[in-house]
Amino acid sequence: MVSITGDMSPLHPDRNLALELVRATEAAAIRAVPFIGRGDKEAADGAAVDAMRAFFDTVNFDGTIVIGEGEKDNAPMLFNGEKVGNGKGPQADVAVDPIDGTSLTAAGRQNALSVIAVSDAGTMLDASTVFYMDKLVTGPAGVGVVDIRLPIGENIRLLAKALGKPVEEMVVSVLNRPRHEQLIADIRAAGAGTRLMSDGDVAGGINAARHNARTDMCVGVGGSPEGIVTACAIKALGGHIQGILWPRDDDEKQRGADAGLKVDGTVYEADDLVRGKNTIFVATGVTDGQLVAGVRREGEYIYTESVVLRNASGTLRRISSEHLASKWL
Repeated sequence: MVSITGDMSPLHPDRNLALELVRATEAAAIRAVPFIGRGDKEAADGAAVDAMRAFFDTVNFDGTIVIGEGEKDNAPMLFNGEKVGNGKGPQADVAVDPIDGTSLTAAGRQNALSVIAVSDAGTMLDASTVFYMDKLVTGPAGVGVVDIRLPIGENIRLLAKALGKPVEEMVVSVLNRPRHEQLIADIRAAGAGTRLMSDGDVAGGINAARHNARTDMCVGVGGSPEGIVTACAIKALGGHIQGILWPRDDDEKQRGADAGLKVDGTVYEADDLVRGKNTIFVATGVTDGQLVAGVRREGEYIYTESVVLRNASGTLRRISSEHLASKWL
């Protein structure tokens, strides 16, 4: 088995792979542009999937989709087990979400992203049989401090102390869902503020882990695919992530158990979600957000903004690109 570092030392991962993957997220984001604000999330997702798949074929690696998106709502998808890349490079596990935030895209709202996460082959948890996961994400200050098993109020107080800020200044991101009504009430009862997200918990998790972000913690039940993708980014940021699989019913719980997943409330730590030490995370903005700007067109040019995070180097790079519109739309 060849790692995503190729023949190099783990201290020198293949930077070219990270940059090549950006082309795929850029393509997916650009292809989604005609559907922003048009109310058709399936069409947006389908265009992004087709574009990402086409660009994957040009990338020098031998990837296997471990976490694909779309199965839980019968949407277009890059399916689990699909081979991507031209097969000539290093072997890798791949998690994709051509659009994290299809509803955001359809509504023309902020924080929709196109994302890809990659790790050494055989190191990414395949949680595809259980579609949802309860997650807790913070920046580096939360490592060894907070724990998803503790009450949210206690975690807020512990993290506030570690950050050296009053609890009243703490801000916690949560998906705005009925299942989170009590969680939201508990956060506010602890004295912290909430940032309610309509969708897009990958961006929510990453923003909570960044040192200069406006939020301090991201909690609650979101997608399992998004949890794996987020874990790749959090490892590169040196942050903290924990997850507990959240089966919706007994049948799903049994499918998860049959697949070897821990569906008994066991906490998955970052290295359980993604064991690889050479993770790569790339994201391109579809619509504007805190993490990256969305795609915009000005005359004959299309502009994109992307981020690239690599665990081996601990870097976050921003890539601003301009594309001739005639080649795309």
